[in-house]
Amino acid sequence: RLFGDTYPLVSLSCFQSPQRIPYDEAVRQEFRPVKVGDSFGPTWWTCWFKVELSIPREWTGKEVHLLWESDGEGMVWRDTQPVQGLTKEGEKTSYILTEALKETDPHSLTVYVEVACNGLFGAGKGSLVAPPDPEKKFTLNQAELVVFHRDVYELLVDFEILVDMAKFLGEENQRSFQALYVANQMVNLLDVTDPATFPAARQLASSIFSQKNGDSQHTIHAMGHCHIDSAWLWPYEESVRKCARSWVTVIRLMEKNPEFTFVCSQAQQFEWVRNRYPGLYAQIQDFAKEGRFIPVGGTWVEMDGNLPSGESMVRQFLLGQRFFQQQFGRLCSEFWLPDTFGYSAQLPQLMRGCGIRRFLTQKLSWSLVNTFPHSTFFWEGIDGSQVLTHFPPGNSYGLQGQVEEMLKTMNNNRDKGQVNHSTALFGFGDGGGGPTQKMLDRLTRMRDVDGLPRVQMSTPDQFFSVLEKEEPQLCTWIGELFLELHNGTYTTQAQIKKENRECERILHDVEVLSSFALTQNSTFPYPSSKLEHLWRLLLLNQFHDVLPGSCIQLVVEDALRYYAVVWIHCNTPPDSLTSILPTGPETAESLLVLNTLPWERTEVISRTGEETLALVKVPSMGYSAVKDSLTPPHPVTVVKQADGSVTMENGVIAAHLDSMGRVISLRLVHSGRESVQDGHCANQFVIFDDIPLYWDAWDAMDYHLETRKPITSLLKPLEIVLAGGLRGSVKFSLQISERSVITQEVILDAMCPYLRFLTQVDWNEAHRFLKVEFPLRVRSMNATYEIQFGHLQRPTHWNTSWDWARFEVWSHKWMDLQGCARGLALSGSGAGFSHGQGKRLHSINPPLSSRLRAPKSPDATADIGHHQFTYAVMPHRGSFQEAGVIHCAYSLNYPLHTIPVVSVPCPAWSAFSVDSPAVVLETVKQAGAPKRLDSLVLRLYESYGSTVVTWLRTALPIKEAIDCDLLERPDPSSHLPLGEHGLTLSFTPFQVRSLLLILRHPAQ
Repeated sequence: RLFGDTYPLVSLSCFQSPQRIPYDEAVRQEFRPVKVGDSFGPTWWTCWFKVELSIPREWTGKEVHLLWESDGEGMVWRDTQPVQGLTKEGEKTSYILTEALKETDPHSLTVYVEVACNGLFGAGKGSLVAPPDPEKKFTLNQAELVVFHRDVYELLVDFEILVDMAKFLGEENQRSFQALYVANQMVNLLDVTDPATFPAARQLASSIFSQKNGDSQHTIHAMGHCHIDSAWLWPYEESVRKCARSWVTVIRLMEKNPEFTFVCSQAQQFEWVRNRYPGLYAQIQDFAKEGRFIPVGGTWVEMDGNLPSGESMVRQFLLGQRFFQQQFGRLCSEFWLPDTFGYSAQLPQLMRGCGIRRFLTQKLSWSLVNTFPHSTFFWEGIDGSQVLTHFPPGNSYGLQGQVEEMLKTMNNNRDKGQVNHSTALFGFGDGGGGPTQKMLDRLTRMRDVDGLPRVQMSTPDQFFSVLEKEEPQLCTWIGELFLELHNGTYTTQAQIKKENRECERILHDVEVLSSFALTQNSTFPYPSSKLEHLWRLLLLNQFHDVLPGSCIQLVVEDALRYYAVVWIHCNTPPDSLTSILPTGPETAESLLVLNTLPWERTEVISRTGEETLALVKVPSMGYSAVKDSLTPPHPVTVVKQADGSVTMENGVIAAHLDSMGRVISLRLVHSGRESVQDGHCANQFVIFDDIPLYWDAWDAMDYHLETRKPITSLLKPLEIVLAGGLRGSVKFSLQISERSVITQEVILDAMCPYLRFLTQVDWNEAHRFLKVEFPLRVRSMNATYEIQFGHLQRPTHWNTSWDWARFEVWSHKWMDLQGCARGLALSGSGAGFSHGQGKRLHSINPPLSSRLRAPKSPDATADIGHHQFTYAVMPHRGSFQEAGVIHCAYSLNYPLHTIPVVSVPCPAWSAFSVDSPAVVLETVKQAGAPKRLDSLVLRLYESYGSTVVTWLRTALPIKEAIDCDLLERPDPSSHLPLGEHGLTLSFTPFQVRSLLLILRHPAQ
């Protein structure tokens, strides 16, 4: 028997709370007596148990455990500190009180066990990903002192390894028979009632384990790992405790296993533990200095790899790397993102710009259709940057150190003959838990055993350093790493995606305006601390189960609350405005219009607090004061036809809408070319049945395209809202079902090259997918999609399995379908949107814009309610680059700011402009490391895919310009020559450049 004598506890009492309270507060509460078999809860409550125990004197010399088995996740506290995590699902159901009881040891003591009323994977009702059961109860099944028979445990591990060798090496391998024969000999030798027979049996096992491998055997680099979703089937606050429970267990294992190494990502989780568990954090830092508790990843959280903007991804690395440098004295050299749902083709450049040249993930092993051809390779981004990449061939980040897993890791290596090394990440994950002693003992026995791969404890640096010696033999994969699964996450929880985009925009604008103020007034208090706090909230919400929408309702509520904090702090006229404007005698009131984008804009705006419109021209990254509207060269006309349809024209484009709001004609006025496919209508809302096989919030299966139903029930026919002039608009409503309604206003502004669709949906559906079709008179084998700091092409056909696996894809602000000397772009505002492809197996597939889903797990309320979103359609001549699609999409997403002011005469002012339309000045902010009040960081990128030399022009007094990396570290050898009004910059295709500008203030 694994456990020998037992002894009851002296007393057991409990205190329950709906709150997660700290230890110091919990132990002061009133505890009531409880017993084994009692139940506690409900879900998300916390039970604190006071455990008073006395170890019998006759157990001297024996290993004594507190055996604790309960539902929920537990943490043992002893002498005011957390000492051990407990969870059935993580195979941790005992706490070692002493490994060999001494006479002088205290025999009577009190410990506390904090039990969270949720399991390792939340509290789903009936299945893993079902919504949580709010009334679930949690039972204490066992709580007693036991004698642990270490010799029995060691024998059981020996037997497990031998039996697994016999089972998984196969009948054709003589080592399987040798292992089976030795196991049989051990059984014959053992007398389970006589421990004196145990050593001989263990010696037999050792005869197998001591037979070494040859030099050519595959080597597995094992690393402890504990993937903890920062939120998923549990809220953020529970993740804080999951980190503590998991990591304190790792510390105990390190104390007993000097070779054990453990890798850990996500600066946010380190920050949580630093603030809530300072004693544990100090121990982590000590083992980190020894190189055993190893921070990896370099990002604030393990973010979604598709939907965050380019600047958000930069900030993930910037804040993450800065944290690891400050707290552990080192930058991470490897990006660690094992569990997100695809990887943007811009990531390699961003990694390299942040000091990272290595990458590890395994998620592409989940692809449903195609098997990725490599385990170790170079991944090349759209700009040509490369990173050394490894997919652990065991296809998991939560192995348990078993023989079968090690053999799979060796046999599944897809680069045999080129690479003879791979990784194995072991430890319970997703909900935390981490490694166990048994996992370590299994791996120790397999260290160098003939017939099995060689297994060694390792570190990321040791592993990748070995791979780097094999670089000349490695293959290269160019472009995105597309996961052929979980493509519903591009759309699920639309409100989260909209709020993410809005917060990215507003943080961008506040940084730009605050930077302007800093240049005008050297004493301006740039809100760096506040902005860093707000960025941290936004980056946390970009975690790979939050922004994708694959989380429970509690997490959605947390995320929306964090977005609201960003809005509250940013969506007021900033103090920076008073610092920008000149001072002097007041004049009549005018309207100040601010442009935070790096090109001049001529647009129609609504005057603040008024219903009147104005056509204004605002300089690049600057402002102008407006009193009177400009006169457009061609006013908008809106004409209702006898059949109820409406024509709209502004001298640039002309549209014809039928009574249901569908676009039956869209053409460029000067050429007359039609964009809508003959016999079809654009802006056709369609709905699909959306019933995935299992992962409800995650997946959109290709068979949903076979269930297309056009929405044709007209609730309110098309009517004119604005008759023209500066703006024309029409409005209509459609009935989706008895429960759901679409109301849309179609808007055309003077001089605007696109038609805008302001859409409101009251959505109360179940397992339905709302999309908008745009059948076009453009034929192209590929469509172009915007990604972070650039774009890429994807097929519009299904020639191969790699093509049709992309039936649902993602883009950021725009996509473009381009034919010969013409094209049409779709642009979205608010949420990143996907483009499905119609079910046409023998033709080019038209684009669909996916808008709303209605999954029922893990959040039964996902997407239910009111939604508002905007998209636009833009016909154009020539290429999308020549037509200005990129600038238009930015303008749609970054509206002009209007503020009434009473001030001195205010001439138009521009801080920055770029001569080449190919180069986008994306970011202007104060330099953050080190904080210098006289420095700005600018981030620019080449957006066309071309080689460009251009002028960056500025009205600011620049003393010095230096190239820096994405971590804002200046390159001392790259001082850029300054001209009278700016500097010349060169770009290669899709290159991202960061500049450090040192300002010269008037006193200088």
